[in-house]
Amino acid sequence: MTSPHGTRYEEQAGRLTAIIDRTGFAWALLAWDGDRLAELRLPGGVIVDGAIARDPLLGDAHVIRDAPGAAPLTAMSALDWARPAEIPTVAAPGRLPPGAGGALLHAIAVLAARAGVPALRYAGPYPTPALWRALARSFRTAGTEAAFTADLIPRAAQLAREPIAIDFAPAPGERVAFPGGHAELRDGVERAVVDGTAYERGGSPARLVPADGGGARAELWLGDAPYAHVATLGPDGSLVEGPRAIPPCESRVLGAEFPPPLVLALAELVAQAVPAPLAADARAWIAARPVRWADTGARVAAVQDGELCVHAALWERIAPLGLGRLALALAEALAPTATAAVVAAVTAAPPAAPPGH
Repeated sequence: MTSPHGTRYEEQAGRLTAIIDRTGFAWALLAWDGDRLAELRLPGGVIVDGAIARDPLLGDAHVIRDAPGAAPLTAMSALDWARPAEIPTVAAPGRLPPGAGGALLHAIAVLAARAGVPALRYAGPYPTPALWRALARSFRTAGTEAAFTADLIPRAAQLAREPIAIDFAPAPGERVAFPGGHAELRDGVERAVVDGTAYERGGSPARLVPADGGGARAELWLGDAPYAHVATLGPDGSLVEGPRAIPPCESRVLGAEFPPPLVLALAELVAQAVPAPLAADARAWIAARPVRWADTGARVAAVQDGELCVHAALWERIAPLGLGRLALALAEALAPTATAAVVAAVTAAPPAAPPGH
């Protein structure tokens, strides 16, 4: 079967065996033993073993490796791959290579849609903001991120496994590879990864904006204005122009460290900007490290050599508007980095199994 954009869904004996885009890139290769999945291969060499193993956290699980015969990277909760009815839990999601989690969810959404599964729910201990965003790219839901992540800390602490009452209807789009990245299409070009940076509609600082002819431009926005045009994509997800290098930042504040009182004030603002369950940990994380101006490339903030660095272009563009406006912009810039750091700590594989496992 071929999709409108040319993606091939190959089958054997009624089972999906490959998801291959129009460029010939394989987004999933599946081997079956009857109705049981023997193996799933994803981009980047990721291999999900279809055999059932016993995991101390998950119970029945599938081992995930990054090469045949390699030591396990992590594990995911066991699925009925012929008819997936649950969004799986990954024991240590931070160990997956970049993009592997999204490709896994895309394959599960395709399998669920083909099997006529109306909706899936998540029944794991890690309902993180990153998982919410990844699910939104292959499923549709009437739920909200706030409701999905509301109990993240207690669920992680208790290793909760009861389903969250939010339905995710399978709605897989198209993935189209191009040199240095790929595009994701559903209602037009919704997301693109270019040289490791993900550009999304309404994203910050990496943003997709409409382009002439129905495509999209991948741009870096700083201070709520375009800073760099990185690439142009056609309406079919093809790379029309670029990628271009992001210009270096030139600013007199490069390398300057934020004074400690400002860092503490920013920690309070960040605590208000992150999901409520993460507020206290995010506040402590910001307050515990030096913050300085730097050239962070395609990111508005990043951890470099143990220090928290903020793109100096924010100073050049927002400081003239007033220090209050700058403080809010800095908090908005730092919140995603703090969230990612706190979530990484929360979702680290626990040393002990929950009762009854």
